[in-house]
Amino acid sequence: MGEAQHQMQQKIHVQEEAKEQNANVMNPHQPPPELPKQQKNYMWWLRMAVYSFLVLSTQASATLLGRLYFAKGGSGKWTATLVQICGFPILLPFLLFSPNKPQKCEDNRPDAPSLVTLASLYLCLGVFLAANCMLYSIGLLYLPVSTYSLICASQLGFNALFSYFLNSQKITPFIINSLVILTISSTLLVFQNDSSGSNKVSRGKYATGFLSTVGASAGYALLLSVTQLAFRKILRQENFRVVLNMIIYQSLVATIVILVGLFGSGEWKGLTKEMDGFELGRVSYVMTLVWIAISWTSFSIGAVGLIFEVSSLFSNVISTLGLPIIPVAAVFVFHDTMGGIKVVAMLLAIWGFVSYIYQHYLDELESKTRSDQHDNGVSEVSLAERA
Repeated sequence: MGEAQHQMQQKIHVQEEAKEQNANVMNPHQPPPELPKQQKNYMWWLRMAVYSFLVLSTQASATLLGRLYFAKGGSGKWTATLVQICGFPILLPFLLFSPNKPQKCEDNRPDAPSLVTLASLYLCLGVFLAANCMLYSIGLLYLPVSTYSLICASQLGFNALFSYFLNSQKITPFIINSLVILTISSTLLVFQNDSSGSNKVSRGKYATGFLSTVGASAGYALLLSVTQLAFRKILRQENFRVVLNMIIYQSLVATIVILVGLFGSGEWKGLTKEMDGFELGRVSYVMTLVWIAISWTSFSIGAVGLIFEVSSLFSNVISTLGLPIIPVAAVFVFHDTMGGIKVVAMLLAIWGFVSYIYQHYLDELESKTRSDQHDNGVSEVSLAERA
């Protein structure tokens, strides 16, 4: 009797499963099943790899092309600033075809920010981006590209500081060590005036370039931290469309600001003469500016994507990882000198980067340990409940 009842229950269970499967097939509005955790992790690592590749490859190419523009006859600061951010229209097709479906929001708050809030956010970020890009242009105009890139390594220390105040980033001894080492690395370059590299400038212009690059590094670090804060507190959305909106709208504002400066300063009147006097020719002049614009836009996708996926500090770490590539490439491309001070500065910059990476490794190890303990705890409760 007991065996017959058991077989009957199994038969009923099989029939119920068949009904559920048929219902799922017949109902087109049934939400698709969630991806397995392993597949989600795979997709996350794939996105991280793509974003990191964009940051590492395009940062070096954009910086070297920017130095090439100045080295071969270009002199327009507003022009060099404009091409850093005017490439955003190439993202419009991705924005048009990206899904606009609602995603889950942080803290389970589905309310979207108002139009006024979004406009104010993009306006402030865009104006700040324009000013920061101008500082980068001045630094690249007056400094050899090797010195310029080494000073930019200080942005990691600035980012750790800003993230501590704005994004509750914990400051550990390794991060403090990274901050101090990167500061010393940049300070060493104050005592070197490169007059035998890819450009020859006076000590006053060298100091202007140095201070502009340090200011731009600090500004970029602040921009990354504020962007992370905006994702968490204002936008609160988890889709790629939000990343595209952030890049496109703030770049649009920054482009308008720089165009006003370009025409207001009268620099636009000399563009034809500058093009004709470019050592590599008119076509190379145009293609150099075009590829600078494309490279910096691709860099923005990678940088903002890493902020979206991890944090502003991690985005800056990947950016800093690519900086040692630039001085080495500049030795072969522009025949920049790598004196003793530059070598020491580069080694210190790498040391500061490794110090932060080790702290990130410790954080990941601690997070994995907590996750494993949590999973074990859930498993034990489930077994206890089943018993």
